[in-house]
Amino acid sequence: MAVVGILHSVNVGRDRDAPYANLGHSGMNKQPVAGRVAVRALGLDGDQVGDTVHHGGVDQAVYVFAREDLDRWAVELGQDIRDGMFAENLTTRGIDVNEAEVGERWRIGTAELEVASVRIPCNDFKSWMGVGGYDNRAWVKRFAATGRPGPYLRVLVEGEVGAGDEIAVVHRPGHGVTVSTMFRALTTETDLLPDLLRVEGLVEQARVTAEKYVAARG
Repeated sequence: MAVVGILHSVNVGRDRDAPYANLGHSGMNKQPVAGRVAVRALGLDGDQVGDTVHHGGVDQAVYVFAREDLDRWAVELGQDIRDGMFAENLTTRGIDVNEAEVGERWRIGTAELEVASVRIPCNDFKSWMGVGGYDNRAWVKRFAATGRPGPYLRVLVEGEVGAGDEIAVVHRPGHGVTVSTMFRALTTETDLLPDLLRVEGLVEQARVTAEKYVAARG
């Protein structure tokens, strides 16, 4: 077990009215909270998902984004970005979350979590950035171009987490398919799709997409 980072912030948000969102409501406005927060199979206590068709569920229970990546975006956008602004539940430091392998398992606090999927940017994300006062022109394309989306985590062992907790890698599959690889395969570099089939327990939507791509090419 190797300690690779620190949990910088825990962020939650309630589903509330949001005129910018496609459904008219959203849980994207996540704010840092103090103290310890329970991590359950479907996410953090006090957190809600607005669009339950496209988000949430066991394979998207907890969303993670690195403070270092927020800082890079802050430089590009010319404005500070607070923890939770990208709708992440966990803001990390010291770990390159986009180089984590899909299926990698982390222990944070008393919870154990597994890298399961990736965040695909949507128009609600673009609109939310605009509401925050940021330059959101071509936001989906710009965000995708970085190849650094941050992972969604499954909850393998429920527990509690809090800012300052160590992030320890307790299992790394060794197949080499990273969060960044998975994201690029599903968005900008579809020739990487066959690589996803090396992942045991790959989320269904990605598996179906990869299998269709392989079948279409004989």
